[in-house]
Amino acid sequence: MKKKKHSRKALAQVNFDLFQPVILPPQDRHEVFIPGTDDFVGLELPSVPELYTMFDRINREYFQGHLPSVHISYSNRMLIAGSFTPSQNEIKIGRRYHEIFPEDIEDTLKHEMIHIINLKHDHSFRQVADRIGASLKARSHPSLRASFKYLYVCPACGREYPRRKRLRMASCGICTRGKSFDPKFKLYLKKTVRARKAGD
Repeated sequence: MKKKKHSRKALAQVNFDLFQPVILPPQDRHEVFIPGTDDFVGLELPSVPELYTMFDRINREYFQGHLPSVHISYSNRMLIAGSFTPSQNEIKIGRRYHEIFPEDIEDTLKHEMIHIINLKHDHSFRQVADRIGASLKARSHPSLRASFKYLYVCPACGREYPRRKRLRMASCGICTRGKSFDPKFKLYLKKTVRARKAGD
């Protein structure tokens, strides 16, 4: 019991940007959870073809159709709203996040589309987000928080990577070009969350 309280307290002190990748093992449940209740209902999220249609519409309305085409898919494992991976030219939409917040699908897609032209959450990113009405951060929910032991940070962009295992040779997925490790963007350990011993 004390260990669980300690974990919750440690998590509460961390500023989670839910657009950053945190991966949990897959689960079988795919119903939509309605916040504030204990009920799961059978609402369906947009299909992948519908996501492509949404992408094309947003591209025309806000980017004059200048954004290149990308691969779009759902992830059943991510706890985040979405992610864009430049090396794979892919936008992933977090199914588990949108089962809780299904109305945020378009907002998430807008956010990740900005990353196609601006990888960092800098001033330029914020200007575009404000212009097209995209959120800078996803919403928080208790079921979207994973326990972690190590918190790593990119020395260039400051992006945080909570992990349950130690990283050896890992560089920032946003700043690194291609799939190879880049020592210029090697993640450094910012924080270790230690479990409280019995009797503490």
